Amino acid sequence: MLYYLFEYLEKEYQLPGASLFKFQTFRAAMAILFSLIIATAYGKRIILYLQRKQIGETVRDLGLDGQKQKAGTPTMGGLIIIMATLIPVLLFARWLDNVYIILLIITTVWMGLIGFADDYIKIFKKNKGGLKGRFKILGQVVLGLAVGATLYFHPEVTIKNDSTTVITEQFEVANVEGLEVQSTNTTIPFVKNNELDYADFIGWAGEGAKKYAWLIFIPIVILIVTAVSNGANLTDGIDGLAAGTSAIIVFTLGVFALVSGNIFFSDYLDIMFIPRVGELLVFITAFVGALVGFLWYNAYPAQVFMGDTGSLTIGGVIAVIAIIVRKELLIPVLCGIFFAESISVILQVGYFKYTRKKFGEGKRIFLMSPLHHHYQVKGYHESKIVTRFWIIGILLAIVTVVTLKVR
Repeated sequence: MLYYLFEYLEKEYQLPGASLFKFQTFRAAMAILFSLIIATAYGKRIILYLQRKQIGETVRDLGLDGQKQKAGTPTMGGLIIIMATLIPVLLFARWLDNVYIILLIITTVWMGLIGFADDYIKIFKKNKGGLKGRFKILGQVVLGLAVGATLYFHPEVTIKNDSTTVITEQFEVANVEGLEVQSTNTTIPFVKNNELDYADFIGWAGEGAKKYAWLIFIPIVILIVTAVSNGANLTDGIDGLAAGTSAIIVFTLGVFALVSGNIFFSDYLDIMFIPRVGELLVFITAFVGALVGFLWYNAYPAQVFMGDTGSLTIGGVIAVIAIIVRKELLIPVLCGIFFAESISVILQVGYFKYTRKKFGEGKRIFLMSPLHHHYQVKGYHESKIVTRFWIIGILLAIVTVVTLKVR
């Protein structure tokens, strides 16, 4: 809102310094500063409130020293992340006329509500299972459907490059050169001609079939949103792991938003220029600040857990940002920690069921899943696990950024 206020003050009263708010970099810097202050200063108040209301976590007993002491630690700390993100975004982002920022605000609130419902049922209804899995999936599917439909049909969701296959307002296919156009193009990593058009997957159906590319695009968006949000949820198991790993991922996506939304950077790197996506930088910096501020209280030994309120929100936001900047095919690399945690659970459950059916006794691949618990049971201190996962996350982030030039 401050962007619009200072724009008015500059126009009507030539207020000195008001023009600073025109610059995304200035507003991004203010957003991260405010989010850090909100998360650290007001986070403590939220933690004390959660303690008074006895909103504590039931910790999974791994038979390790110090594990039982975590029982009763306040949860629903994801509220800190949500608040510390949305307040700076509403203050500093140009969000009233930017479809991408509006989508991310909706994603944050929607996934936060799903996670809050899950935590509420666990704590106040004394139901360890929380919100039933089918309702979580339904919520993720609804969000994916809304995001996919918006990104496909909204007239302001466009790209600009040398030559693009596009869908016109009459849903006819045309080739347009050097114009700002709607497109279902995305980026393929490590490939020289690194653009993929989802419409090509339906092109085999004949002439004019590409106008139905939404039948491919929207289900892919739903799959990505569901997978990444659940991956973040599984990663949230020990102090500081999910928040720190997510901060690395989101920061990297901020680099992509910066270069994709700047016509000079995108031209130099020979990548898609995505108009209006540069404004994502304000949201991303606010989100990074919120995650880092949350780590102030979530680092070992944690004073608060984020709960599903935080983890589902984080995963949903990461997925939507990646899709917006058209780097969703990089998710298996960039979100490699989430991916490994999810795969470890799938393998563990699948192998256990298979061996129980075949041999009458279930066997396990890992000592415990998700993967971070495997290392805990092996005797690694959780601080060492978290630090090493962060290092791996940084390496994956570097590899992801390098894909801008390595093709």
